[in-house]
Amino acid sequence: MTRSQLRWRLRSGRWTAPLPGVYATFSGELSGHQQAIAALLYGGPSACLTGAAALVVHGFDTAPRERCVRIVVPCNRRVPSTGFVRVHRTIRPDSFGRRYGPLRVASPERCVVEASRLCADPGRVRAMVAEAVQSAHCTVEDLTRELEAAPKAGTAVLRRAVAEVLAGVRSVAEGDARALLARSTVLPPLLWNPVLKALDGTALPSPDGWIPDVGLALEVDSRAYHLSPADWERTLRRHARLAEAGAVVLHFSPQQIHRDPAWFVASVERSYLARLTANPRPPIRTVPR
Repeated sequence: MTRSQLRWRLRSGRWTAPLPGVYATFSGELSGHQQAIAALLYGGPSACLTGAAALVVHGFDTAPRERCVRIVVPCNRRVPSTGFVRVHRTIRPDSFGRRYGPLRVASPERCVVEASRLCADPGRVRAMVAEAVQSAHCTVEDLTRELEAAPKAGTAVLRRAVAEVLAGVRSVAEGDARALLARSTVLPPLLWNPVLKALDGTALPSPDGWIPDVGLALEVDSRAYHLSPADWERTLRRHARLAEAGAVVLHFSPQQIHRDPAWFVASVERSYLARLTANPRPPIRTVPR
């Protein structure tokens, strides 16, 4: 195709140029998928998607909404940000990147780190970390490795979220509960998602939170964070097994924790003090992971 033919198609409106050197053989707005393809064409064969747009490609439900598409290119590529594309240069190639059809995408752990560094919402950062681990996009070890290699600026919230996962927290609601209960002057430190067994060695369900001295279990009951609807009844039966073994099980919804945090903390404290007064000795032991 000659330059004059190209100019004619652009002038006539049949084609558009969403980015310098990139042409769409149609008119109208580009979809998110088309923007991602255009951004990679603009960045060149060594470019890959990162950040929120890349998380969408990976299938994250918790990806932040951004109007721009972020790509990462080698540091020797002099490609400026323009239009809807934001270019990030790196001296550290991502050897764990993936390909989805025409899209080259940075690894899930790298995308989570990059998106979190630019996200001002701590709840959203927690949600991305929780989904990354729960949905097996990557492991907490992958996140930790990437976090240590990434620039430190803007990672404080992300580091706290990863620390929660390392401590056993596996959901946003659990993270909220952990932060609230950690400030209590009444409660001892809780164990999160511990491995429990009866004294005879029988395996018991793992509660979200656990106070071993008094056998007090906390469950954050939410289909959205933990379960598919088909598993709901089965999980309730597993929780009942803890009660049969001698534990007291407290159930809270994420909405209760979010809407009335003071009531939530007070409820756990009252239950703990009541168990402490009764001086129970639950026949349950905590097994090291």
